[in-house]
Amino acid sequence: MTPDRFQRIQSVLATRQPDLTVCMEEVHKPNNVSAIIRTADAVGVHKVHAVWPKEGMRVLSHTSAGARNWVELETHDNMVNAVNTLKEQGMQVLATNLSDTAIDFRDVDYTKPTAIILGGEKNGITPEALALADQDIIIPMVGMVQSLNVSVASALILYEAQRQRQNAGMYDLEKTQLPDEVVHRILFERGHPVLAKVARRKGLAYPPLDEHGQIAADDQWWSIMQATEPKKKAK
Repeated sequence: MTPDRFQRIQSVLATRQPDLTVCMEEVHKPNNVSAIIRTADAVGVHKVHAVWPKEGMRVLSHTSAGARNWVELETHDNMVNAVNTLKEQGMQVLATNLSDTAIDFRDVDYTKPTAIILGGEKNGITPEALALADQDIIIPMVGMVQSLNVSVASALILYEAQRQRQNAGMYDLEKTQLPDEVVHRILFERGHPVLAKVARRKGLAYPPLDEHGQIAADDQWWSIMQATEPKKKAK
């Protein structure tokens, strides 16, 4: 890992927003999933959540690997589990839904811990998920069409959240919000992916990195890393 790359990764991680996220409910088109994750990365979202349709694993396998390398993904079996997880983290849960109680998405305070439910292309957000949300939000439209592509909607909402948070100083490089152990894990895995894979396989903890992003491990760690692993017997 070059010093420039090390500094770049550190800067990106310093602006991550662990208390801002989206939850995709059965979003099934790979291009939409990819676009949502790319936007999440662009505005500093650390982790996105998803409840996949039955073909979900196929959808995920076609999603942009580049964006997925930088945005963590947590999959849930159903929306009840997903929303409960988000609320346990103290997040307000918003649903993009046209209802009598819906408010303009720009009227929300996104400096609070926030999760946004994004419905699937076929059926939108399910009634079960809507019942769990704290607030419905809408994107005002004056044209004949009264809905937007799910990835476009997510981009509009997330960039409004970024605007508010930036104005509130929540992207300050001196106030990293991610825990130190998470920052170290990501720096090591993204800066030294091959060695990280070997270390995980051998059950070794990631050693410290120096100020240039180089591995500062003791001789024992290197000895175990370089030891030849026994070959698996053919069945």
